Amino acid sequence: MRVEALKKPFNASFEHLASDKSISHRCAIFSLLSSEPSVIENYLEAEDTLNTLKIIQVLGANVRWDENKITITPAKEIKSTNEKVLDCGNSGTAIRLLMGFLASKQGEFILDGDEYLRKRPMRRVTEPLEKIGAVFEGKDKANFAPIKVKGKKLEFFSYDSPIASAQVKTAMILAGLNGKGCKISEPSLSRDHSEKMLSAMGASLSVDESKDGKIKIEVSPLKSPLKPINMAVPNDPSSCFFYALAAAIIPNSSVEIKNMLLNKTRIEAFKVLGCMGAKIEYKPKSGGYDDTGDVKISYNGRLKAVDVSENIAWLIDEAPALAIAFACADGTSTLKNAKELRVKECDRIAVTVSALRACGIEASELEDGFKITGGVAKSASIDSHADHRIAMSFAVLGLLCGMEISKSEFIATSFPNFTKCLKSLGAVVNV
Repeated sequence: MRVEALKKPFNASFEHLASDKSISHRCAIFSLLSSEPSVIENYLEAEDTLNTLKIIQVLGANVRWDENKITITPAKEIKSTNEKVLDCGNSGTAIRLLMGFLASKQGEFILDGDEYLRKRPMRRVTEPLEKIGAVFEGKDKANFAPIKVKGKKLEFFSYDSPIASAQVKTAMILAGLNGKGCKISEPSLSRDHSEKMLSAMGASLSVDESKDGKIKIEVSPLKSPLKPINMAVPNDPSSCFFYALAAAIIPNSSVEIKNMLLNKTRIEAFKVLGCMGAKIEYKPKSGGYDDTGDVKISYNGRLKAVDVSENIAWLIDEAPALAIAFACADGTSTLKNAKELRVKECDRIAVTVSALRACGIEASELEDGFKITGGVAKSASIDSHADHRIAMSFAVLGLLCGMEISKSEFIATSFPNFTKCLKSLGAVVNV
């Protein structure tokens, strides 16, 4: 992908940018907990989420498309798929959530993915599940795909997670729902879509937050199927953030995004951008499974440096894009407590820092983040390491100075309309 520098500012408005990936994955998997058809509008038609739909079909569900609406009719019973592989593609979310879901289902299931997913560690999910009786087989103690799940009915369990991770938490919740219930805790609140969606579907699930921020969740086992899902998937904040970033760094530009998810665990990066000086206006709406609304981001002068070390689980996906904001700010910014970035689609700390240096920006790695001094970026050739968020982040920087990005095809895993939307701002993009 080659992105040319913009010749003039933009003022854009988007009704639909990219449907939320996290919620789309959950819609597909959670629909299997009902006995009735679920109807979902604006399901994300990206490689990752389409793979999840294919998986639930292998598990017996019927998926019917009607323009931008899908109807998922679950199977009466999920049966062993034996040697038939459940291909998660590039999606860490899909494989980790499915581990929890299938761990307490009778039968054997093989979870696998592409060459990049096979390199990502899975012990953060398989280990806690094994501690409560789940059985996995795979390379390095089921740390790497392909992983066989040998499902069985799990007893009631308690699990105190040392990290705030929505993927770990959701996997454990699903294992408890399909088993005999559970108690879970995490040190601070991670993305809570699962809790909100499952509660709305009728699951017996309580969440308590202590004064020190620790989250305790109690889950009762399913006594009957849950209510089906009936929702329109809102715009994804982590995808929309690329366009918020563009508006914040391109002089005299602005962008308005309609119907975006405004869950507090998903808009932390927007708040950081606001702290850096960008003008951000929110118009919340009521109703639905979660908080949604419209948001407008406008250029408000050059950004100012900031130190980010709190609520990292709420902005972990946006970290590479935030690095671009840091590079376009006056002063030195830091991101800390983000060691998880080391085990994403690539080592996002190392790759981001290396790419920024190639652009002439002073940047250095921290063990758990990065330190970046803002400057004037120059055009460069960037290796995205097959990471969609690295590719999109440097594409946005390319709007300022031009950029050549390799392996940009992986953008399709989460945001297939990215290039089209970029062109609508007036950008010249050659793929």
